[in-house]
Amino acid sequence: MSAGIQTATETRSGKGHKDENFPVASHLIHPRYRGAILAFYDFVRAGDDIADHTDLTPERKIAMLDGLAEALTGKGPPDPEAAPLRRELAEHSEPPTHALELLDAFRMDARKNRYADWDELIHYCRYSAMPVGRYVLDLHGEDPARVWAASDAICAALQILNHLQDCGKDFRNLDRVYIPADTLAKYGADVAMLGADKASPELLGVIRELARCTLVLLEEGAVLPDLIDDLRLSLEIAAIHRLAVVLTKGLLTRDPLSEKVHHGKAGFAVTALGGIAKTLVRRPFRGRAIRQATAEAGR
Repeated sequence: MSAGIQTATETRSGKGHKDENFPVASHLIHPRYRGAILAFYDFVRAGDDIADHTDLTPERKIAMLDGLAEALTGKGPPDPEAAPLRRELAEHSEPPTHALELLDAFRMDARKNRYADWDELIHYCRYSAMPVGRYVLDLHGEDPARVWAASDAICAALQILNHLQDCGKDFRNLDRVYIPADTLAKYGADVAMLGADKASPELLGVIRELARCTLVLLEEGAVLPDLIDDLRLSLEIAAIHRLAVVLTKGLLTRDPLSEKVHHGKAGFAVTALGGIAKTLVRRPFRGRAIRQATAEAGR
């Protein structure tokens, strides 16, 4: 079936940054960085779409991901899915390291569809999520020694939250289960329960334990907005963090198989602005910069 698919562009799902659960380079981010972040997102989305494509064999997926990597580094033929990020990296004097690590995560997705325990899941997040935060922070010139650890915790939490929200869809559509096998076993649950219209009590126990673990990660990362020098980026991350906390707490009482565990537009805005406001109160007053950043947030 995959013989007719020759390029990464042909695998694109049509999903864009505005379809994500969390802001991607919102207007809080300074315009000088937005293009580089959106180019990074589009490149990563191209890789993710390859990994999730149901008509491709694992071998073909890996070959196409290798092609994206070679196009990004200039070691192979150019690819329209890699060209914008390649230009942005050159303009900002940034290496391709973080983008290449995300391709490693998609190679894992091509080969692997089950996870044994929490540590194995966090290892996956090290490549599937943490490079995103690191890239954005590096792009802004933040100090990795000061900010990477808190960022890694938030990014891992966002990834696991996404896994929990989409656990039924991932199982039904991709036969992919990110919920650790040992946690399923602890509650007497099994992967087949993910295919039901409603979560069993056993599966709800699993989801709620993992949600609590995710809240611990979010608590570890809560300090990040206060560690960031760039005010606008600080507010963006504060909004994302607050949105993630509210959604994760929702999983303590709701069933992602039968209920929507996502923000509506109004709830999204109110929750995000709440996170921004709390961060502004904590940070030293910065006059015009604060007024400008909050005005941008309202656009």
